[in-house]
Amino acid sequence: MLLTRKSTGSAPAAGASSTLVSSLVRGLNRSIPTMDRRAFLRRSGIGVGAGIAASQLTLVRKARAADAPKAAEGGATKVEVKRTVCGHCSVGCAIDAVVENGVWVRQEPVFDSPINLGAHCAKGAAVREHGHGEYRLKYPMKLVNGKYQRISWDQALDEISKRLLEIREQSGPDALFVVGSSKHSNEQAYLLRKWMSFWGTNNCDHQARICHSTTVAGVANTWGYGAMTNSYNDMQNAKAALYIGSNAAEAHPVSMLHLLHAKETGCKVIVVDPRFTRTAAKADEYVRIRSGTDIPFLFGVLYHIFKNGWEDKKYIADRVYGMDEVREEVLAKWTPDKVQEVCGVDEATCYKVAEIMAKNRPSTIVWCMGQTQHSIGNAMVRASCILQLALGNIGVSGGGANIFRGHDNVQGATDVGPNPDSLPGYYGLAEGSFKHFAAAWGVDFDWLKSRYAPGMMTKSGMTVSRWVDGVLEKNELIDQESNLRALFFWGHAPNSQTRGLDMKRAMDKLDLLVVIDPFPSATAAMAAMPGKPEDQNPNRAVYLLPATTQFETSGSCTASNRSIQWREKVIEPLWESRTDHMIMYQLAEKLGFGKELVKNYKMVEGKGGMLEPEPESILREINRCVWTIGYTGQSPERLKAHMRNMHVFDVKTLRAKGGVDKETGYVLDGDYFGLPWPCYGTPELKHPGSPNLYDTSRHVMEGGGNFRANFGVERNGVSLLAADGSHSKGADITTGYPEFDHVLLKKLGWWDELTEEEKQAAEGKNWKTDPSGGIIRVVMKNHGCHPFGNAKARAVVWNFPDPIPQHREPIYSTRPDLVEKYPTHDDKMAFWRLPTLYKTVQQQNKDIGQRFPLIMTSGRLVEYEGGGEETRSNPWLAELQQEMFVEINPVAANDRGIRNGDAVWVMTPTGARLRVKALVTERVDRNTVFLPFHFSGRWQGADMLQYYPEGAAPVVRGEAVNTATTYGYDSVTMMQETKTTVCQIEKAA
Repeated sequence: MLLTRKSTGSAPAAGASSTLVSSLVRGLNRSIPTMDRRAFLRRSGIGVGAGIAASQLTLVRKARAADAPKAAEGGATKVEVKRTVCGHCSVGCAIDAVVENGVWVRQEPVFDSPINLGAHCAKGAAVREHGHGEYRLKYPMKLVNGKYQRISWDQALDEISKRLLEIREQSGPDALFVVGSSKHSNEQAYLLRKWMSFWGTNNCDHQARICHSTTVAGVANTWGYGAMTNSYNDMQNAKAALYIGSNAAEAHPVSMLHLLHAKETGCKVIVVDPRFTRTAAKADEYVRIRSGTDIPFLFGVLYHIFKNGWEDKKYIADRVYGMDEVREEVLAKWTPDKVQEVCGVDEATCYKVAEIMAKNRPSTIVWCMGQTQHSIGNAMVRASCILQLALGNIGVSGGGANIFRGHDNVQGATDVGPNPDSLPGYYGLAEGSFKHFAAAWGVDFDWLKSRYAPGMMTKSGMTVSRWVDGVLEKNELIDQESNLRALFFWGHAPNSQTRGLDMKRAMDKLDLLVVIDPFPSATAAMAAMPGKPEDQNPNRAVYLLPATTQFETSGSCTASNRSIQWREKVIEPLWESRTDHMIMYQLAEKLGFGKELVKNYKMVEGKGGMLEPEPESILREINRCVWTIGYTGQSPERLKAHMRNMHVFDVKTLRAKGGVDKETGYVLDGDYFGLPWPCYGTPELKHPGSPNLYDTSRHVMEGGGNFRANFGVERNGVSLLAADGSHSKGADITTGYPEFDHVLLKKLGWWDELTEEEKQAAEGKNWKTDPSGGIIRVVMKNHGCHPFGNAKARAVVWNFPDPIPQHREPIYSTRPDLVEKYPTHDDKMAFWRLPTLYKTVQQQNKDIGQRFPLIMTSGRLVEYEGGGEETRSNPWLAELQQEMFVEINPVAANDRGIRNGDAVWVMTPTGARLRVKALVTERVDRNTVFLPFHFSGRWQGADMLQYYPEGAAPVVRGEAVNTATTYGYDSVTMMQETKTTVCQIEKAA
């Protein structure tokens, strides 16, 4: 059967025969029976809400105690248990790794973890394989005459740094673009943003751009912070849950434990998706919408809420700006007939959803990339926010906007890592922000400014979604001196990005391409594969550098709910791999800013006796400067105490019930697990973290809060500050107020509550730039106020292209009638340094549906994660899912003479052709097809095996859907439009 384990001797899979996979599995453990996908999911806990039984934990065991090397003294076996966190999605499942004489021999899910409760999904159960990883990149390599050759680290670092300095001399610092990683720890992500600042460019980005940048922008501009408001655990308190564009059962399987617990107490579950997903199978109500029409649906629901008076009128009056304007537009524009015309959902269904959400409060909403990856993603996100504001669901337990992130540290990397439009902590690119960080980093501001090209220090860089155009676009149309000439892929998969054909052309034109990854990723194969002669740069240099996984170092990572966990190092770096922070330091030394980069850190001995910055030292620097979002209270000592004492934290509230850490004497009582940011002030202030954002029912020193005053104090004569009485519990100021600075503190008579040292540090500063934390201490501890003020959330975001969210048809739409009614944005010039087309492309393709009549969307599978290179190199996971496929409705399949299991060609307007297997299913409607996005290693029908470094190709290879995806970007963030494009399918010969 397609999509289940094949027996030995069946037809070869795409990129790996079943014989190969079966032999690999037999070699790993001959006593383990193979399982199909459904059985594996059952054992992973998605159906029954339990972890894998202890007897099944040997599933990933290869090394036996008898085979492990004996300790030096007396041949004794040394057994250690190292606590770490799964390296896949953002749920944050804790793992106890059992290590015998340095070999990771077994793993156990942490039953005390309040997040995963002893459960694993398929990926988590197989994570120990990354402690062996025979398909990893083992040593540095260089592309020579189309083949990768082994070289030394010294040669690689010397040649890369020499080429970088030549490019800098010729074209300036902006000729480099670095794609960082949401797989980096917080410390590594932060260090990379610092590294880029010292190099002198804002041309850096990471995976968040193409998964949740529209969320961050939309949510932050609505109520203050761009993150999930509540937690997985808090969903147990919801009476209704609306999933829209989220297939959590596959993308975040363990998160479903908390939803299933909620269902046991009566929570009503609604799933809205173009595709009937495994999450939809758990729903009380499934609603199928046309991809890209979230706003009409959400406003269709809001229409009935307003019509029936179900909105929370007092909440809106006290805490929301602009809802009257939204109400007027919704009632006039999104009547039931218009909603059905655009998104296909009838009036009765919209009414039912509205009634469930309104009459079962608190109700929560969950969204993921099904909502974010659109050219109007920022508006879709804000429509979801507006629905929750109308119902009074933000800032309450069981409510909130539960936004599930993708990678294990995509939240943390977004918070403190390599963003092109901000410094760590979302500090903008203003000179004042750079001065704040220059002081924290101990470098002269003028020196830092001199590292940038004139006028470029305060200008947002390019994005990972558009680096391709930074290479290919005409130079006169780019808002920087030079086109991009050098590119680092530092823990990022290129098959996660759209327009794969253009990406290949751009790779070929570069002068320098460096891939730093435990697995070489599809980048290595794409770079080695011959391209068009006219695109070849004869002087191009390509290098592969082996980085460690997060299991070979220590550091912190941030789950979707903003809880931060500390990973212990499980094993020493394998083969010739080096930690990412060691590589950053070694490159910085070659490039001339090594001393500046690490001057505040304790340097420790790493692999081979080489020095690297201590992760704890980097976190302490983060604690000293990232005041904006409260990354200041989570000292390494507090985080480690939490990891050692998970059992004291309540599984619903995440709060510690008593508890003293035996190792340090630290009192855990009252802390929230992982000190979810914002955890304000210095660690000594002992703020407990914030489990639910904007919750006025708690004191600010108990994790409470209110909406942020980040948009001024009035708009068109209307106050933006919260109404009287809308304050956090116990606040001395019982009405709205602006953010705190030295002036406001003096006016209130609170200045003398600072120590003399704090006064000296805080003079002329606000709460975000006061290096002492004194302003925060006085405002919060002494007076119960929030340092960022107390304002109203914005239902109308006047600084965005559409202040009230507007439906606009996708750039490529199969509905020309709706393109005329709901056209996209006008073209933009110099947008994130590049021209960006909207109406031009849409109008050129308004009749595209005649040739490409199927809506093509993409998403995740439970077996694989991200670009998939890592998980498809894991034999246990490779066994479960061996084929790249397309889901197609029986009607569409029959019209094309396609039967289940047939090989088919998927073709798009880019000219790309993907050869995949057909899965005929009613999970999609007759106008929609679905492809998973975890595959790479085949290119328009051809296997790319010969282009991978020897021994480093993944077990399973398949076509990458993004080889074929089309042009289209969000009008605020440059999010790529992957969830709604068009294609045609035909049976392959």
